[in-house]
Amino acid sequence: MKTQEFLTLLETHKDKALLFEYAPQQLVGANYHITEVKHITIDSVDCGAQTDAWKETIIQLWESPSEIGKTEFMSTFKALGILKKVGSMKAYDLASEVKFEYGNSLFHTAQLFVNDYIIQKNQLIFKLAVEKTDCKAKEACGIPITVDIKNTDTTTTNACCTPESGCC
Repeated sequence: MKTQEFLTLLETHKDKALLFEYAPQQLVGANYHITEVKHITIDSVDCGAQTDAWKETIIQLWESPSEIGKTEFMSTFKALGILKKVGSMKAYDLASEVKFEYGNSLFHTAQLFVNDYIIQKNQLIFKLAVEKTDCKAKEACGIPITVDIKNTDTTTTNACCTPESGCC
């Protein structure tokens, strides 16, 4: 999800509670705070010696230990106020991907992407997911790609990097 779409959803649903599902049926606690917003520029080189660059907006969520047991979630209105203040100090790249950095005692800290969202009564719920790592230079590295039609997952087979392959 792009940053612009995320902010527009918050603006459109200002009257709702803002929830984040970090794993199936697992919600970030109502005691969460938005503790940091990162405007990230990635400038990378993959194992096939190809360069790439892109931007991301990373919103960090943190559960306050002093507010354990809190039952009322942050409103989209409050979150939007925080994010607008950030935007006035450091402009967003509205075309950048928005991700959420989160972890707790049962879930490793990770940067999660928005997989989906639902509107349920008075709640706006963002369904987050972990992005798997992948080889971006499959063609250059000679890694065949197979598609599992049942799960629509892309997997690689027979990965081999040799010094003369131009990979790794």
